[in-house]
Amino acid sequence: MAKLVALQHQNHPSFSLLHSSSFSDFNGARLHTSIQYKRKPVQPKGALHVTASGTKKILIMGGTRFIGIFLSRLLVKEGHQVTLFTRGKAPIAQQLPGESDKDFADFSSRILHLKGDRKDFDFVKSSLSAEGFDVVYDINGREADEVAPILDALPNLEQYIYCSSAGVYLKTDTPPHYEVDAVDPKSRHKGKLETESLLRTRGVNWTSLRPVYIYGPLNYNPVEEWFFHRLKAGRPIPVPNSGLQITQLGHVKDLAKLFVLVLGNEKASKQVFNVSGDKYVTFDGLAKACAKAGGFPDPEIVHYNPKEFDFGKKKAFPFRDQHFFASIEKAKSVLGWRPEFDLVEGLTDSYNLDFGRGTFRKEADFSTDDIILGKNLVLQS
Repeated sequence: MAKLVALQHQNHPSFSLLHSSSFSDFNGARLHTSIQYKRKPVQPKGALHVTASGTKKILIMGGTRFIGIFLSRLLVKEGHQVTLFTRGKAPIAQQLPGESDKDFADFSSRILHLKGDRKDFDFVKSSLSAEGFDVVYDINGREADEVAPILDALPNLEQYIYCSSAGVYLKTDTPPHYEVDAVDPKSRHKGKLETESLLRTRGVNWTSLRPVYIYGPLNYNPVEEWFFHRLKAGRPIPVPNSGLQITQLGHVKDLAKLFVLVLGNEKASKQVFNVSGDKYVTFDGLAKACAKAGGFPDPEIVHYNPKEFDFGKKKAFPFRDQHFFASIEKAKSVLGWRPEFDLVEGLTDSYNLDFGRGTFRKEADFSTDDIILGKNLVLQS
């Protein structure tokens, strides 16, 4: 039997969004209710002004890793009733770096949990039908058949907000990618394309966000962490080919704010939006930006031709060896969203709240580096 559980077994309180109280954000910034999103120069990075559009009963598919952690906190602070649907393998709430005891206790007493496997379609249908939700945020959906049971269970759903990927685009000689560009039905993200197609055909009110590379505190993908490990060890950084390949990173807190901004927003109805940072960066430039963010000296960068090596199943570099970036002008012009972090600021935020505190997701593995650097030394001699 489906069962909703509130942490600490406290009753879910009611909220009035039209008050002047404030809450601490993850890095000590303050979050205040307001009429519209605004950026104020005097505010620390990460501060957010949100629109009080009425309390919603919200289901987040996932929510205990990276994006969902930041999103769920913003939604709870805005006054919504938020339930996380997870398998229960990770704690539903954990205190984050820079988060006060009071704010953590406040969040953990309000967040709800629905334990189950989203691939158990019968359970999904029965449990979601019994509970009823106004809005679904799907953070971890990868295949369309995982989404159909949710739509079946919630025929009166107000909005389905989906985390897709800019990886769905067909490789092009004329970047950046725009939302109207051709997509690749054979990409490893084809399941996300099929999900977007399902949402269109089912007639539900949907919004899809397509991030490029996401970074920030608690990132479980080895993006900035890959560079930080090498910088901390004082090692050269192996970068494939010229290092002039252009890519793009978006901070997780900026992505979370866009997720909140599309909630109940008519301009976001049945729309796709790219989301990332304002600027593009080369691979070499990213290595230098990570060094600056962590207070390390300029790194030694070693370029290599990946075709000359056989790394087996190991990945020698955390990015696609190609130009890969997308335009975010649609989200900016249509929704009025602006990424708050520039790259070095965002990397500094990530370093200070995560790697710089001695926490990371994966231990350093320099085995592929040693193969590259060993050959490089032979060629030099």
